[in-house]
Amino acid sequence: MSKAIGVAEYKTVATGVTAADSMVKTADVDIIEAATVCPGKYIIIITGELSAVKAAIDIAKAQHGEHLINNFVLGNPHDDLFPAIYGTVAIEEVRALGVLETYDVSSMLVAADNAAKTAEVTLIELRLARGMCGKSYLFLTGEVAAVSAAIERAVATCSECGMYLDSSVIARPDDKLLRSII
Repeated sequence: MSKAIGVAEYKTVATGVTAADSMVKTADVDIIEAATVCPGKYIIIITGELSAVKAAIDIAKAQHGEHLINNFVLGNPHDDLFPAIYGTVAIEEVRALGVLETYDVSSMLVAADNAAKTAEVTLIELRLARGMCGKSYLFLTGEVAAVSAAIERAVATCSECGMYLDSSVIARPDDKLLRSII
């Protein structure tokens, strides 16, 4: 079995906390994040072996589906995904900056994974719903063509479920901008 990531997004905090407890009691998964996010939603992001993550998400859907907004299981996530979530990526040079914004957490994680698997790019940061009224954004870098291809694929991914908000690719972003966002 391979490493996986799963997300369950709930309408209420009470149900979200209860679902998170059910998830970790059901399967051997680790919680990356379980927290209230704007506008009063509760997200649970877990990781572990694919079968365990799937079992945890399945129990959350079965027992607490009435308040479930969205969920997914992603097997074999790109290696850059976890450092970008934790904000631990060290970047030496930014030739191009790609920015993607979505309306939710679930579509952002899938789009970021697809972007990283599409082209030779580095995921810089994944901001998941905190301080953004439930929206999420991604910063990534690489050569202009690679960043463009990655953002294009990410846009297609989150557009499929109607969660795409906006995106851009900036060639040679100014150092003043980079110091303020990275």
